[in-house]
Amino acid sequence: MGGTQSLHTNSKDEALALPTTESVTIALRTQQIVAYESGLADTVDPLGGSYYVEALTNKIEAEAWDYIKKIDEIGGAPEAIAKGYIQKEIQDSAYKWQMDIEKGNKIIVGVNKFQQEEEAPKNLLRVDGSVGELQAKKIAALKAKRDNAKVEAALAALKAACADDSVNLMPLILEAVHAYATEGEICGVMREVFGEYKSHVAL
Repeated sequence: MGGTQSLHTNSKDEALALPTTESVTIALRTQQIVAYESGLADTVDPLGGSYYVEALTNKIEAEAWDYIKKIDEIGGAPEAIAKGYIQKEIQDSAYKWQMDIEKGNKIIVGVNKFQQEEEAPKNLLRVDGSVGELQAKKIAALKAKRDNAKVEAALAALKAACADDSVNLMPLILEAVHAYATEGEICGVMREVFGEYKSHVAL
């Protein structure tokens, strides 16, 4: 009702496995009810002018600017990430949220209020292990019939470009894709130059 530009509805079993067709359909129908039955989509901003919504908007804006000022004082977003400030703020917020739920300060229906005994879901989607084996065979077949010299040249060019901050990597990535380099191979050469990101843990 606040005029969202998009609305994603998670499937009920998404936290446990790939969603089943049934759970995806329920999520989709939820969106369709909002879009076609509720009338919310008939107005650009159904709560426009609401004192309470405007007050919340002003509060969020003020708090957002406070964060921006703090991050600027640290030296900008990259420096704030390197020092673990942003990660710590997210961790602290998540911890407070969970504590509020466990103490009953925040009500989550079905979690800490109005619960009912339920058995563990039995109809979770199970992906056949043979799917992975089939994909591995497809990749092996691809590597056997592609022009591997062309692949190696494309990957070498990409790796060299990764070391030059002035080069746009996207054309070189596409060139490697057109040569049938795999995603793993492309990421592998980039990893050799850039390394892997390791989050700074701030206590």
